[in-house]
Amino acid sequence: MYIMMTVNAAWNVLNFRRPLVEALASDGHRITVLAPPDEAVPELERLGCHVRPLEMSVKGLNPLEDLKLQRRFARIFREERPDVVLSYTIKNNIFGARAAKSAGVPFLPNVTGLGTAFLSGKLLQTVTEQLYRRSFADLPVVFFQNEDDRDLFLGRRLVQAGQARLLPGSGIDLQRFAPAPMPAPKEPPAFLMVARLLRDKGVVEFVEAARRIRARHPQVRFQLLGAVGSENRSAIDRRTVEAWVAEGIVEYLGTTADVRPAIAAASCVVLPSYREGAPRTLIEAAAMARPLIATDVPGCRAVVDRDVSGFLCEVRSAESLAGMMERFLALPPEARRTMGAAARAKMEREYDQALVVAAYREALVGITCGRREPR
Repeated sequence: MYIMMTVNAAWNVLNFRRPLVEALASDGHRITVLAPPDEAVPELERLGCHVRPLEMSVKGLNPLEDLKLQRRFARIFREERPDVVLSYTIKNNIFGARAAKSAGVPFLPNVTGLGTAFLSGKLLQTVTEQLYRRSFADLPVVFFQNEDDRDLFLGRRLVQAGQARLLPGSGIDLQRFAPAPMPAPKEPPAFLMVARLLRDKGVVEFVEAARRIRARHPQVRFQLLGAVGSENRSAIDRRTVEAWVAEGIVEYLGTTADVRPAIAAASCVVLPSYREGAPRTLIEAAAMARPLIATDVPGCRAVVDRDVSGFLCEVRSAESLAGMMERFLALPPEARRTMGAAARAKMEREYDQALVVAAYREALVGITCGRREPR
């Protein structure tokens, strides 16, 4: 088949969908990635993908710009004539679905999270829900990455029960993200947060919790790893990050193509996000047998087994987050190792990337059966 994958950034496919790309390519399918280009394009091309640039703004909803985006999708779908479009991220899902209907192209969206549209006030959420309801009507399959998001869409009648299917996030390569020994007990404990530096990810709460903990435990380290100044309404600017570093509260590790060394050096991985689809950084850290601390919100609580593989704190509460960090610091080394082992075991049971690949293969057969034409 000719499969097109569309998302709001090319790096998203490389970082989160690579196992699926490799599996579909090994099945003999031809793949085009339709996304705004970035540094991931050369590696995607090395994987055998054709990359077609997509002009789009990922910020907010603008009726005029979004109508142009929908028309752009429709023109490209008619030109390329893919057998199926696999879609990720909110605008690609909504406006890609509407365009695919007009172009007569099968469309398979993946709701990877609800994002700022569901965190920015009632009006934007209402408009977004209406767009989802209309765009997803009559689609045979809609993938979700956690039960909370699926149940929200079902409860608000944005999709029907027969459409909704659940995935274990993007899956995880359990061999690549192998268990790593915990840091030696004599080393200072290190809390690591891996995320784009957005307020919605809970970065401000992480820094405030670090400030509180370091007042009592000055030897504890707090590290941030992720991009500054993302094109997002809740992005944190570089000057703010530099001020935190100058204060001596956190270390900023920048960005990296391989997070494994940073996770291996950490005692605990933290994500105080306001809401997630399936938080990749927590999944990667759990696969490497690291204890976790995350907020008790959709997505995060699906990955963390409370008090078994990690701790859950209240959302938007630096005080609650600091309390969970104190609980972790009070654990003896053997208890920390046991918690990390439980995190790894959960990934082996529930998050193997083979489960995601199998679900997509099954859905593709059902969606495209009888629709393909000679090319």
